[in-house]
Amino acid sequence: MFDPVIAPSGTLLGLLQRGRGDGTLHALTAPRSETLEALNHCVLHDPRHDWQVENRSLYYARLYLDLHGELDAIEAHLFDVEDVLDTDESRTGLSLAVLGHLASYGRRDALVLLRRYAAQGANWAWALDELALRDDDAGLRALAAPVLARFATDPEGEAELAATVRDAFEPRPWRLWADDPRASVATRVRAAQEAGSFDRWQRQMRPTGPRPGWSVQAVFAWAQQGIERGAALHVPAARCLTAVAGPEDRSEILRAAEDGTEGARCTALRYLADGNDPDALALIERAVATGPAPVVEAALDAFERMRSLAAVDRARRWACRPDALGAAAGRVLACRGGVQDRDLVLAALREAVRGEGPDAPTLWTLVDGAGRLGIACAAPVLRHIYRETASSHLRGRAARALAATDPSYGSGFAVECLWDCEESTREIAARHAETGDTRVVERLRRLAADPAEEAEVQTAVRSRIGPGETVV
Repeated sequence: MFDPVIAPSGTLLGLLQRGRGDGTLHALTAPRSETLEALNHCVLHDPRHDWQVENRSLYYARLYLDLHGELDAIEAHLFDVEDVLDTDESRTGLSLAVLGHLASYGRRDALVLLRRYAAQGANWAWALDELALRDDDAGLRALAAPVLARFATDPEGEAELAATVRDAFEPRPWRLWADDPRASVATRVRAAQEAGSFDRWQRQMRPTGPRPGWSVQAVFAWAQQGIERGAALHVPAARCLTAVAGPEDRSEILRAAEDGTEGARCTALRYLADGNDPDALALIERAVATGPAPVVEAALDAFERMRSLAAVDRARRWACRPDALGAAAGRVLACRGGVQDRDLVLAALREAVRGEGPDAPTLWTLVDGAGRLGIACAAPVLRHIYRETASSHLRGRAARALAATDPSYGSGFAVECLWDCEESTREIAARHAETGDTRVVERLRRLAADPAEEAEVQTAVRSRIGPGETVV
């Protein structure tokens, strides 16, 4: 999936792409045709950089409901000829998730569209998962024949069916079909379930990787084999070293950390750092200076995991370095530093924004650190990150940090956060938004009554609503 093109944060499209609460507030006052055009663009061209940690579907579904939006654009997108040519689930996943939420709100047209796509579309498994949570038994039973028809009845097709049943995210349809009164359906699904269970058992009986009795060198060799296959195994290999290495092996592990193969070096650095070995910090510094990219990455990760006072003290010395180790030191202080480290964390935060922009991965930890340490001077930078980042997850972290550092948060960003796409951000807002704004009172009541809202958000909302629905 290509990185999405995100519009400027001051535009309606940019706000909706980011999932900001201000996007909804602006959309409800803008011309309906303009809003629907921007909304459809977002749903048909997923704006998330990482769909595994960012939410948008409920946010967009709620806006469709508020606008009484038609689903013609989604229908055309799902059944376009491109669906046959581009079968990557990222092309249609967000659209299907939005339809799922709309179906849960009682939109019959969304439910019908999901059923049709599950029967005909390339990303049918996603649609079936959405229906598994929302459709009735009759609707799911009607899909058994078209779904099973996707799999040939030869051995290869049956094996593919068994793998699909085994790996299904939502098992409800398959369990329902296993008890279908039609023998042609039930017999085939039961056979697939049995084959999938047998395959899972076989894989458990044929484990790969370390065995009892392995030597330190055998563990290093296994880690290097992973590097050669393109799989990073140094983390589990380091855990294996904990089991097989003794005091007499320390010198061998130190040599591996200094000049071993990539796999051995990564493994040894992780092992030594996790054990707070007295030589670990010096070896990490050497690895960052001399190692190839995988070794540098492993060394930085190992350093950031260290919990010792010596590691925090070394981070204070390294924090001013203009390299990757200096950036890692800033993150260590953000996680484990004290109030005396506020200036170093603030400097690292400012430098990351200046050098890498508001979407830099390092900001996740630094933003959390600014909130944890209560760095009031960080509020202007945090507000900038909040406004400009394309990551709704990072924006939520910025909101949490602002709640701890910015006295104006309750009457400012907290209000729009009640409409944010991330439930954790809505939860923070529900606890801090000042109720002098009538929009806040109405929104809290609506969230409390919304069956699709997350339990944590509703708990936060109800903590603000006293007897007789008095908002406190």
